[in-house]
Amino acid sequence: MEPHCPFLIIGNSAAAVGAITGIREVDPQTPITLIAKEPQHTYSRPLISYLLGGKVDESKMPYRSPAFYAENKITPILGSEVIRVDPENHFVQAKNGERYGFGKLLIATGGNPIVPRDIEGIQSQGVFTFTTWDDAQNIQSHIERCGVRRALIVGGGLIGLKSLEALMALGIQTTLVELSPRVLSVTFDQTASNMAQETLRKNGAEIHCNTTVQSIQSDQGNVISATLKSGIRIDCELVIIAIGVLPNIDLVKNTAIKTDRGIVVDGTLQSTVEGIYAAGDVAQAFDLVEGGTRPIPILPVAYRQGWVAGLNMAGRRRLYRGGVAMNAVDVCGLPTISVGITVPATNEYEILSSLESSVPRYRKIVLRDNRIVGFILIGDIDRAGILTGLIRDKIDVTSFKESLLTDDFGLLHVPKDYRKHIVSGMGIEV
Repeated sequence: MEPHCPFLIIGNSAAAVGAITGIREVDPQTPITLIAKEPQHTYSRPLISYLLGGKVDESKMPYRSPAFYAENKITPILGSEVIRVDPENHFVQAKNGERYGFGKLLIATGGNPIVPRDIEGIQSQGVFTFTTWDDAQNIQSHIERCGVRRALIVGGGLIGLKSLEALMALGIQTTLVELSPRVLSVTFDQTASNMAQETLRKNGAEIHCNTTVQSIQSDQGNVISATLKSGIRIDCELVIIAIGVLPNIDLVKNTAIKTDRGIVVDGTLQSTVEGIYAAGDVAQAFDLVEGGTRPIPILPVAYRQGWVAGLNMAGRRRLYRGGVAMNAVDVCGLPTISVGITVPATNEYEILSSLESSVPRYRKIVLRDNRIVGFILIGDIDRAGILTGLIRDKIDVTSFKESLLTDDFGLLHVPKDYRKHIVSGMGIEV
């Protein structure tokens, strides 16, 4: 007979930690069982590129202290992959055959990297994805074993650029290929992408857009080169596939748990089956800016969703306000951040922008009905927090719109009542 877990969490990253925090705010005692595919203690996933690049060591990776599980009365079952959820009979099944019954369940399984199987030679030694600590360790081992001098990254999104930064920090000559016309095309406009690409090239990266890998060549099983669809051949001993991730929903397929792009959840983060919740990259929750629901795969959103789910699992009703898409990446020393809608598809939006190529610095703010719905900041990102707050709180910026792009824009420009709301939330006396 399988063990019964009053609170069961599948996953061990930000959403899981947020859920544990939420549960323990309401219920300090009831045991929590946590099952995770990865063997490591909960760690900060965004740090894997810094680990590979030698900017942090393994001691900096944990997301919480070593005592986190014990302090929160958690039974961690690490290195065990859940492959099936049975909502009707209230149990989950692990790959090793073990089954665990549950009272309340949180699915926080994150996303799986997309690997195109139609690329000839994709199974060669030296081809990796880059989303986990194990990936970073396996890439490092391959670099050391094969004396990697040249690498190819397939994909010019956030994961691709973080991979590029890590490999360049190791002194590896790196080429990046992107199927779209520009890097970071989902979150950057043409101007921002041009600035990122120019910075990358100045730092020694080679970039090819409007193409991707057609085949990978190997010698005795090890990668030696890749041929692009454009016909160009790139010599390399390492290939990283970084073309995106898909929510890991396989374990709930053919069940009463409704899925679309991710697991569909309501305002409490509960799925279509009572008592079963989802949070993080696997959850399809409300998008505060665009409306509707979709997965937003970023750490702050995952943690917040987990926390709200945890509160509701423990009996305290709390509604999730919605998430905002956000990407922050340092491009070879050039800080950048993009939030919300940055490349509007229709003319119902107003665009404010300023560009200083010599600095370089770029600011773009997207408004709809005099409310900010998105922005891009490159070079100077100091106002990102204020602008994000204005998005979340849907503040009408009519009275201070002309100040949004000025160098001295800050809290003093926003309405007094809203300023009091912000600073009081920071614990500052006004």
